[in-house]
Amino acid sequence: MHDAAAPGAWYYPRLMRKSDFAYSLPADRIAQLPLAERTASRLLVVKPGGGTPVDGQLPDLLDHLRPDDLMVLNDTRVLPARLRCRKESGGKVELFLERLRDTHTALFQVRSSKVLRDGQRLIVRDGANASLVERAPPFALVRFDAPVMEILQTYGETPLPPYIKRAPTAADTERYQTVYARVDGAVAAPTAGLHFDAQLLDRLRQSGIGTAFVTLHVGAGTFKPLPDGDVERHTLHAERLLVDAAVCDKVNNSRDRGGRIVAIGTTVVRALEAAWRNGRLAPFQGETDLFIRPGYTFRAVDALLTNFHLPESTLLMLVCAFGGYQRVMRAYQHALSAGYRFYSYGDAMFLDRAQGRDA
Repeated sequence: MHDAAAPGAWYYPRLMRKSDFAYSLPADRIAQLPLAERTASRLLVVKPGGGTPVDGQLPDLLDHLRPDDLMVLNDTRVLPARLRCRKESGGKVELFLERLRDTHTALFQVRSSKVLRDGQRLIVRDGANASLVERAPPFALVRFDAPVMEILQTYGETPLPPYIKRAPTAADTERYQTVYARVDGAVAAPTAGLHFDAQLLDRLRQSGIGTAFVTLHVGAGTFKPLPDGDVERHTLHAERLLVDAAVCDKVNNSRDRGGRIVAIGTTVVRALEAAWRNGRLAPFQGETDLFIRPGYTFRAVDALLTNFHLPESTLLMLVCAFGGYQRVMRAYQHALSAGYRFYSYGDAMFLDRAQGRDA
């Protein structure tokens, strides 16, 4: 991790190197299993103005929200997106879903000992077969003899991230999913939401905290490493997004009352910022490839609950843009020294949007 520069000495063009977002993380700090209770995670509260971060537990979030605040969550549901099959010759093939095209075809990332050829047949199991229609690097279009969703629900596996070094279990089917997930389509969980159970959501509502839902289907690109070089030239893979009129009304009304918009996770930040038009949140349905990095001017979101992200990742860049580079990187250093658990099944951080010199 780079040392924090003196106030005013760090400027955003200097930040646009991938290496500026590097930090060293011991392997044993990457959470391999969820905790027994969702709300048992630790919570690091990043204070405005660069003060020492405050250590706490996830339910302490109640102490940092106000009755007029609106909490926005992502209700995407993770599909059993990893599918193991074989060639007719017997060679193993792994398919990782990117997105559905229609009932019988979908785009997948493909792992195979040899490059598959167009038209090659794949055997899933029990007579369920498929064929590779065409390669479209980094993906391949695959057509199944039965509906894709039926195949995935029957034979697919929970798509645990690559840094979780174990096979998925039956418990992951429930725990790698938010309790409010309802719209099928993601291949990775919106992990900030994994910390909530029904009881905590009820306590928040009883405290006067509003809730609203957007849908952003997290794609496989969330795990794609950035190439070396100029960050400005990087393009995110587009993800499907729905911001409906109901959430727009809630967000705009909350803003009019002086309440804060609190995003539960980076996917919600991207969804709301992509749908912001002319000083208001407007309905949006389509795709977004919005890449938020330092220098971005936030319009829709005032506070953020998020997990700890991979070094040199676009998600860490988003959080640094939101909370201020120096403030966020100091918070990560604190989390490392204080024993926090990192990544999808790890702990959480809460911070307000940077203002003035914090930015």
